[in-house]
Amino acid sequence: MSEIKILSPEEKWEQATLANNFIFYKVMYNNPDVCKELLEILLQIKIDHIEMHSEETIEIDYGKKGVRLDVYAVGSRKAFNLEMQASDSGELAERSRYYQGILDVQELKSGEDYRELKDCYIIFICLKDIFRKGLAKYSFENICLEDNSIKLNDRAHKLFFIAGNYDKIFDKRQKAFLKLVVSNKSTDIFGEKVSKLVEDAKHNVQWRKQYMEWERQMAYKYREGLAEGKKVGILEGSRQKAIEDARSLFINGVSVELIAKSIGMTKEEVLEITKDLPTQIK
Repeated sequence: MSEIKILSPEEKWEQATLANNFIFYKVMYNNPDVCKELLEILLQIKIDHIEMHSEETIEIDYGKKGVRLDVYAVGSRKAFNLEMQASDSGELAERSRYYQGILDVQELKSGEDYRELKDCYIIFICLKDIFRKGLAKYSFENICLEDNSIKLNDRAHKLFFIAGNYDKIFDKRQKAFLKLVVSNKSTDIFGEKVSKLVEDAKHNVQWRKQYMEWERQMAYKYREGLAEGKKVGILEGSRQKAIEDARSLFINGVSVELIAKSIGMTKEEVLEITKDLPTQIK
């Protein structure tokens, strides 16, 4: 195997595209009009307005698991969570369930009737087909197993868009956006607008500094894991190189299965050390 070049945080920032969840969050959160238009494109509905939630991290209660949502927006009768997902962590189905519950708790005030719950939309934009069925969009609602024509009508929607399968989607605007995610090439007016905002974001000195700090925190977590010896089967002296090789291969689009075979890790170990790693699309 040829030597893999490990990208520095600065190089990662220079190569980052909309598929980088940090960039995606900054662009959408700071441009509510663009976020609203994207939601309308993906959901194919008209939205009266949206308000971006001011908190990035939602803490539920002491001792309970809080979450960091990429984009959390609400309208008069709807609540949206929009996530950019560069890798398959193997738990997106469970995450969508948990996120829906959190949005419901956040939006239903004390004393309100359950009918006051807002329509809830949990949306993941994935680079790869996590369901491996070849679709460009997977939409889920609760239905009766005994009679599929009966819907629960709880107004909870979970959608997974697969950017890598953009050529299989019929809607032109959806196709153009998903193509932008994987190719970094805009093919319509909305894509040009988003591309310009991505470039503006990468020239933002403060955001660049925040990204560097995020990268340092990730590196610290990996070093901390090494110090505590959380993973076994790899000698400490070679473990850091194995992790770096795995991360670099993942960044360059190598499959988790091939990385595991090449590095000598299990698939689960590779998923663990790459779960917070944005894929760099060239």
